[in-house]
Amino acid sequence: MSKTQLFDLDGKIAFVSGASRGIGEAIAKLLAQQGAHVIVSSRKIDGCQAVADAIIADGGKATAIACHIGEMEQIQNVFAQIREQFGRLDILVNNAATNPQFGNVLETDLSAFQKTVDVNIRGYYFMSIEGGKLMKENGGGSIVNVASINGVSPGEMQGIYSVTKAAVISMTKVFAKECAQFGIRCNALLPGLTDTKFASALTKNDAILNLALQRIPLKRVAAPSEMAGAVLDLASRRLQLHHWGILECRWRLPVLIVVRQ
Repeated sequence: MSKTQLFDLDGKIAFVSGASRGIGEAIAKLLAQQGAHVIVSSRKIDGCQAVADAIIADGGKATAIACHIGEMEQIQNVFAQIREQFGRLDILVNNAATNPQFGNVLETDLSAFQKTVDVNIRGYYFMSIEGGKLMKENGGGSIVNVASINGVSPGEMQGIYSVTKAAVISMTKVFAKECAQFGIRCNALLPGLTDTKFASALTKNDAILNLALQRIPLKRVAAPSEMAGAVLDLASRRLQLHHWGILECRWRLPVLIVVRQ
């Protein structure tokens, strides 16, 4: 894939969480193809390094750094490392997430509830704070939160996950409004059902998959690469004047909703 000036990320430092596979891996590779030096991050360093090595082998620039965003100490440590090694951050993609609870909402397990909140809400929130501080120091940047259509229309048997993704949508608006004065944009991507290991509990269950496909006009799940292009769009200069936006890929028919205030 060749770069275009419209999406040229040469000289930019980008951090992608949950980048060892799935949507995060596709995002990391595309940002690198467009010239960004990508910090590939996830809980386990081996998976991060494999993706970073693939980017480098393809002629891109990448660094692997492990970080569990559900652990506050690890968030603080990773941004201290970014500050020391790179001195700046231009793009932050909050993609890492968890969904350990699958069942009726009345059966919600407290430990699964807390784990989901710690990663999907607290993790995104403080990743955005630390990333935003670095961006503010360097005149601006772009934060892209990977939420979910479940944040708009809750998924069956996915109660607390859906609640946290609704919080991510609200969080996106909060950061966009309060950080615009620093040149920091914040947008959210709302993927529908996508063929990843994360979603395998849904895509590998024929009964659940057939029910989901009935609601998707294209009658198929999305590929991770279909989400990566949307993130590149949101992270690029082309959207620098947008106050906040939600890119919803509910039925593989993306619609960008932009509100300027």
